[in-house]
Amino acid sequence: MDNLLSEGLGLMVFGMGFVFVFLTLLIFSTVGMSKVVGKYFPEAPPQPKARKAAPAAAAATNNNDELVAVMTAAVHKYRS
Repeated sequence: MDNLLSEGLGLMVFGMGFVFVFLTLLIFSTVGMSKVVGKYFPEAPPQPKARKAAPAAAAATNNNDELVAVMTAAVHKYRS
């Protein structure tokens, strides 16, 4: 029984060590690839977005009453 327990513990340590080494290598390779890609393919600076005109926003608020009425009619039609 003692031999079986020691083999199980040895296998557990080997498996956890293998996973730890693999994940460590994966982290280093990911960091290295990120640096290489960042060096040869830099990101373009973001372009500022154009602002919408104020009258368009005012027109959208005027249509809210009509939109609410249409949605209410659709819900009543669906429920009946």
